Amino acid sequence: MTRPVTFLVNPAAGGGLRPAAVQEVVAAFEALGGDAEVVTSPGADALPDLVAAAAASGRVVASVGGDGMLSHLVGPAAASGARLAVVPAGRGNDFARMLGLPGAPADVARVLATGTTRAVDLVAWQPPGAPAERLVAGSVYAGIDARAAVLVHRMRRTPGPLQYPLGALRAIATYAPGRFRLDIDGEVHELDAGMVVVANSGFYGKGMHIAPDAALEDGVLDVVIVAAASRLRLVRSFPSIYDGSHVRRPEVTVLRGRRIRVAADPAPGRGALDVGADGEPLGVLPALDAEPALVEVRPAALEVLVPDLSRG
Repeated sequence: MTRPVTFLVNPAAGGGLRPAAVQEVVAAFEALGGDAEVVTSPGADALPDLVAAAAASGRVVASVGGDGMLSHLVGPAAASGARLAVVPAGRGNDFARMLGLPGAPADVARVLATGTTRAVDLVAWQPPGAPAERLVAGSVYAGIDARAAVLVHRMRRTPGPLQYPLGALRAIATYAPGRFRLDIDGEVHELDAGMVVVANSGFYGKGMHIAPDAALEDGVLDVVIVAAASRLRLVRSFPSIYDGSHVRRPEVTVLRGRRIRVAADPAPGRGALDVGADGEPLGVLPALDAEPALVEVRPAALEVLVPDLSRG
């Protein structure tokens, strides 16, 4: 008998088309002797109680969806001590990519049945005045990429593989740089930038290798800063983000730290700068004359199931 697993399914993942794939994973998992329970998420507010109940029963919690679903589960899983598994069924699946997880149902089921546990870092986000921090798995970002995520969420008829590239190009076409202030472990940087990414995971935006040196177990966050540049230059450099070579471009700076305070003013005539995490909107960044938002690493905060490479 393999470990018991509660599958928490996001019915809207992948545009509402992919969650049906959980049926194949469950069938393969049960064929391996697994104890499966499938729960369709009634909404983000209900997830903490569902995770806590599964953890109290000694069950693994499987996130069935994309990075957005995962972003609502990692906090409750870390708080309750639940082991988390990832069944990639969303648009991007970037955290699954970072973990080296398979996508085929039979292979996913094998990880659920025989995988090993890995303790990974998380990112804590807390804007000024918020009563509590929010934990996310991959990255927190502001500027062009946050705007692109908003545009992707509005796409209903665009084919999935084109959504992130088109969203990014449309965001670049209308962008104006903001004035950012970053306090990274006490060292202050103030500059004009098109986007700033505080990354735990190396990937976002459906395979964009935004932080190629990022690691999930190093207790440090990579801060990727794309300085103000012309729209044409940004468009021309956009393909390099997929293989990580963008970090060698002169307009890109990568810093590292554990505790980052961030605030920003938009370009004149523009609204406040959007901020997001793992494909989900978080609101807007505080202005330079306000208390900054706080982004921190939470080392080894979450236990996740990954393939057991010793099994061959």
